[in-house]
Amino acid sequence: MKDLRIVFMGTPDFAVGILDALLKADKNIVGVITAPDRPAGRGRKLNESAVKKYANEHDLTVLQPTNLKDATFLSELKALQANLQIIVAFRMLPKVVWQMPEYGTFNLHASLLPEYRGAAPINWAIINGERTTGATTFFIDEKIDTGAIILQEEIAILKEDTAGTLHDKLMLLGADSVLKTVERIANGNFETTIQPNDQDLKLAHKIHKNTCEINWNWPMEQIYNFIRGLSPYPASWTTLYNDNETTLLKIYASEMIGDTHHLKNGSLVFDKKEIKVAVENGFINLKEIQLQGKRKMDVKDVLNGLKLSKNAYVS
Repeated sequence: MKDLRIVFMGTPDFAVGILDALLKADKNIVGVITAPDRPAGRGRKLNESAVKKYANEHDLTVLQPTNLKDATFLSELKALQANLQIIVAFRMLPKVVWQMPEYGTFNLHASLLPEYRGAAPINWAIINGERTTGATTFFIDEKIDTGAIILQEEIAILKEDTAGTLHDKLMLLGADSVLKTVERIANGNFETTIQPNDQDLKLAHKIHKNTCEINWNWPMEQIYNFIRGLSPYPASWTTLYNDNETTLLKIYASEMIGDTHHLKNGSLVFDKKEIKVAVENGFINLKEIQLQGKRKMDVKDVLNGLKLSKNAYVS
């Protein structure tokens, strides 16, 4: 069995779950690479990445390069004498970095590659109404998420799953996949599978605010999947028109109600306890929402302080 010296690279909470699993399995983490501290909030206070916070709590060596080709960083990375690098939710690496360790550099991706290559695989799998997704480990090459697959494990997407719940499930599955991959590399008893180069693959491009706006003319199930696929972050949104006022409205949770009606899509049906949005073949019943400038709340609580006109609608 090979004696592995591992450098771990990652930034968000998802990566923390994998790093934690490696440490609890007594893997030798000789260094952690994460994003530089960035100003955040009104005070522009420097904010540390989730991975950095975790690494510091566990007395791990941390490097935070702004330029992955910088000579000083490359020298510091080489000095760690790692023979394996593990990447989880980091950024694209230059060849000089991913080729450095003797046993290679592998990445964990939260999809069943080659489907959903890109920055937001968890969101897009739900938005597109997939019934399954998974975790894939693969050796890094020159392109994004295209390298030879080492291991792949599948998980069901439940009808009630959101991006948040699926994130947590895939973090656990991903930790298991990474540990299995490390064991296979240590034992030298693994085979890789070259990814097919299919032109019709579904991609998981980065999500921006303008791509989170709900189109109430979509089919009911598409709207439902869109809302849960963007919950809790960055959240789907729409504009509420209430008399002469317009307000940005974020939607975090909803349910589908099949029904026949003759209302225009986007019309609101409401009482003191619920708000339903008319859509094709039914209604989207809003469960958890956030009005601009307010906190996220159950619809019933929002209605205690919100007076809707009979002609209110969303668009």
